[in-house]
Amino acid sequence: MKKFTLILALIGMITLQSCVTEEVMVADSIDNDTIGEVFEYSNVDFHSGNNFNVFLDYPHTIYASDMVLIYHLYEVNNGNDVWRLMPHTYYLGGGDELDYNFDFTRYDANVFLAANFNLNTLSSSWSQNQVFRVVVIPANFGNKTSETLDINNYDEVVKHYKISTSKIKKIALK
Repeated sequence: MKKFTLILALIGMITLQSCVTEEVMVADSIDNDTIGEVFEYSNVDFHSGNNFNVFLDYPHTIYASDMVLIYHLYEVNNGNDVWRLMPHTYYLGGGDELDYNFDFTRYDANVFLAANFNLNTLSSSWSQNQVFRVVVIPANFGNKTSETLDINNYDEVVKHYKISTSKIKKIALK
């Protein structure tokens, strides 16, 4: 009985060794199960209590290789949202400059304000109830960005990366 089991095990090992799978990646292939996504954060307030910076926690961890673009809702014009890519400098007049900037990790984005004047004097229209969209672009797509893609244009970016605006994850901070 031991010889029979030994022979059966030997045949099984030989059979399994002959099974080889080979995955061939074509350079221009598209990974269809990896998609870009958008998180919208509303009611974002900047003030001296948070040192004029706010952490936008993602609903889930993103891949370390993903790229992040953040857009600030500047205005609504005839019912259409006007998004500006960050970092962005606003020239407020009288030589005052306000910067919206960010850095990001796999877990969150830190959005912060900087200015060439005391931020405590900043109008609440610039610091209260702000809206941001975080666009996560998987590295697979990010490395193949079209040279003609204008990343300053939010609508063009979501169209290019086939991100459905109906699937935007909306997050209110208050």
